[in-house]
Amino acid sequence: MEKEKKEQRGQVEFSAQSIEKTAGALPSITDGDFRRLVAFVQNKYGIDLRQKRQLITSRLTNTIKGMGLSGFKEYVDFIMTKGTGDDINHLLSKLTTNYTYFMREMTAFDCFKGRILPDLVKRHQRDKNLSIWSAGCSSGEEPYNITMYMFDYLGAQASGWDTRILATDLSMDALSKAQKGIYELPDSIPPDWKKKYFQSVGGHNYQVTPAVRNNVIFRQFNLMEPIKFKRKFDLIFCRNVMIYFDQETKNALTERFYDATVPGGYLIISTSENLTGPTRYKRIGPSIFQK
Repeated sequence: MEKEKKEQRGQVEFSAQSIEKTAGALPSITDGDFRRLVAFVQNKYGIDLRQKRQLITSRLTNTIKGMGLSGFKEYVDFIMTKGTGDDINHLLSKLTTNYTYFMREMTAFDCFKGRILPDLVKRHQRDKNLSIWSAGCSSGEEPYNITMYMFDYLGAQASGWDTRILATDLSMDALSKAQKGIYELPDSIPPDWKKKYFQSVGGHNYQVTPAVRNNVIFRQFNLMEPIKFKRKFDLIFCRNVMIYFDQETKNALTERFYDATVPGGYLIISTSENLTGPTRYKRIGPSIFQK
């Protein structure tokens, strides 16, 4: 009996080893190829992957196998010399987490509706034109959330205002989801918002109403590029984006944001981030800054 158990254990161990061998595991990424990929992504997109070697290996292995490549060297060569926009988008989607949700970090939204929005509406009583940018909008919950707060605040006057929000992200996958505006709603959504701003599309899914969707203009944009939009912004939301950047990149981006903000305009970052470098913005609250 004992002998039979040992034989069974041996068969299990042998089977596991056989599976490992036939799985065709890729050679591990070399120091040189790791440095090349890290430098490429950081120089082009600002994303700091120096501490993400394990993440790179685990998340790209199946991609490399699926492409029929021999290993990381061939993949890095391909990305740096022949990679198309779709290839780069796939790479960045694998290495970053487009995770967000409605009503995220309510302290920022409390400040927006209680202090910033009343100030901006007062300033723009004549032109009735608000200029707001959701930079790094991911799957769209943030700019839609901002719109709902503006519509609530302006009430019947909302139709007389231009409140359209620019929402940008590097990931086309995230932007595609954002444009559809279909989500499973969290319990944190106020019941009256669920009635006013969402439509059931079956199951647990709801779609943002056309009025809210039409208030957001989605565009792909790389935050490493110069900011040359037609108008400067009254308010820039850039939350949970700079966590991917090193300090030098954060400082440079903050300066570009400052130059793209109107005098008296605002910048809102995540509570998990901080402007630790030199900045011309004045801090007016946790994660809230003003020019």
